Amino acid sequence: MKRRLLAAVLCVMLALTPVVAQDSSSTLTLVTHDSFSASEEVLAAFTAETGITVEILRSGDAGTMLNQSILSKENPLGDVLFGVDNTFLSRALEADLFIPYESPLLENVDEQFQLDAGEFRVTPVDYGDVCLNYDVAYLEANGLPLPARLQDLTQPEYAGLLAVQNPATSSPGLAFLMVTIAVFGTEGDYTYLDYWQDLVANDVYIADDWSDAYYNQFSATGNGGNRPLVVSYASSPPAEVFFRDPQPETAPTGSIVADGTCFRQIEFVGILQGTDNLEGAQQWVDFMLGQQFQSDMPLQMFVFPVNAAAALPEVFAQFAALPANPVSLPADEIDSNREQWIQEWTETILR
Repeated sequence: MKRRLLAAVLCVMLALTPVVAQDSSSTLTLVTHDSFSASEEVLAAFTAETGITVEILRSGDAGTMLNQSILSKENPLGDVLFGVDNTFLSRALEADLFIPYESPLLENVDEQFQLDAGEFRVTPVDYGDVCLNYDVAYLEANGLPLPARLQDLTQPEYAGLLAVQNPATSSPGLAFLMVTIAVFGTEGDYTYLDYWQDLVANDVYIADDWSDAYYNQFSATGNGGNRPLVVSYASSPPAEVFFRDPQPETAPTGSIVADGTCFRQIEFVGILQGTDNLEGAQQWVDFMLGQQFQSDMPLQMFVFPVNAAAALPEVFAQFAALPANPVSLPADEIDSNREQWIQEWTETILR
């Protein structure tokens, strides 16, 4: 009897005890790609400043991340999405993934990066240029001049020397495809497909991903590769210096930044529809544009900050070469034609 009475009292007490739910404002889930990186000190600084802990949800490459976010739109994976770039931007905007937010720190960002200016559904965070990289020692030893334009890569002296990536499976591969489309066009006597056929005739190596092309095929990495030209990033030479021990006084690789040879990628952050922490998400967007995060990025993700006030590390300032006139295509044109271009390329080059 006493036991039954005690159980009843406990049930009443439990019923009257308020349920303590986790405060959604104390955490923020950042949905991003596998290449995202930020120093622990910088993430800790955001938590100290706001009281919010950032949980990072990496979701594959940029395309996979975006696909998952669109499919889960009604039940979003997180609060903020970072890493959609200008090759996928229109698709993300058409899916209505984001809550508009105009950060006050955009005053420090050049208008060239603000591709959604006026609506502010996404905010630019960083940029980088996909360019041809070369093995300095190989070209010097063999007396080969730097290719000054894309057409040079089809000449006999460069036969068997270039490694690129499949645009259907690789982000830099897709960016390089955009360069060829912008330069040679899709109509006329000589199109981008004609150019690619000439590259194939000149024994180009087409890798499935950047890692194979760069680490296995590129002669400068010391892994047995024999191709001194590879599609990579303008920030790869600083990385080659930074990660070598001891660090060399000169970069073993360089980037070709001639007009019509590089494609500029811009990455954006956006607040996901359905977030339970709108204020925290806005604070995170501001934080990503702040000098502390922006100055941390170059040696974390080897990209360039969009905040003009951010400091570049010395290795970037010394060894990175930026193209004066990188290739660009309108985001809506890319979105309307991307799948068709990739399909045409695949059918022409791989089949």
